[in-house]
Amino acid sequence: MALVFAATVLTLAAGGLRGDEPSGEAARPDKVVRLFNGKDLTGLTTWLKDTKRDDPRRVFRVTDGLLHITGDGFGYLATEKAYRDYRVVVEYKWGARTDGGASVRNSGLLLHATGPDGGAGGTWMASIECQLAQGCVGDLIVIPSLDAAGGPIHVRLTSDVVLGPDNRPRWKDGGAQRTFTQGQLWWSKHDPEFRELLDTRGKDDVESPPGEWTKVESECVGGRITVRVNGVVVNRAYDASRAAGKILLQSEGFELFVRTFELHAVEPGKGPS
Repeated sequence: MALVFAATVLTLAAGGLRGDEPSGEAARPDKVVRLFNGKDLTGLTTWLKDTKRDDPRRVFRVTDGLLHITGDGFGYLATEKAYRDYRVVVEYKWGARTDGGASVRNSGLLLHATGPDGGAGGTWMASIECQLAQGCVGDLIVIPSLDAAGGPIHVRLTSDVVLGPDNRPRWKDGGAQRTFTQGQLWWSKHDPEFRELLDTRGKDDVESPPGEWTKVESECVGGRITVRVNGVVVNRAYDASRAAGKILLQSEGFELFVRTFELHAVEPGKGPS
């Protein structure tokens, strides 16, 4: 996750919570909902920090039946509708384009997104990010924002954590309870020695190597979130300050191909498995 919104995060973290739920009704899927239909961007909207709702460079497009995010600009593809109580499935692989730097390939799946487009630093919406960056797939990041009137929209989540040798909090069942109003909750086996260099891997990474498909599932039921990467549970959180909203796929300077972007029904009375 790029630090474009870092100043906004630090500013908003000081206040109380506000805007816990999106306006309007959020749909609860009772069957598989294909958010990407394999043909076009029907049901989705675009946002780029520099051109707003316009996409003159076609950063978001369909190529050979795949959702293609070129990475040329910071922004996102968003669902037109808000959703609650679902399991969102994304299968993706990296393309050739990078941002030209030495850092890892980076994107994200933003959950429960609310507020105006670009409310967080002109780039994101208030949301909880499921990180897709190399070596960090499955990390959870809280992204606060501003509402249309300029007031704060805060975001929080709670998890059971342990501190690694790098002093970063990682999810661990039975660990110490910690509430996040800013910052990052690392996935359970994030390698403390991982240097986050392009196309490198941590020793326990479960994501697929570059050029292969990675499957990420984020199951959201009420205020609980469970993240799986290639079938392995890597992160959990609960008591999220919001339990509904739009779902976003980021563009962050790296080319991404997506073959699956869909919702599956879950039982609202049952926590994520």
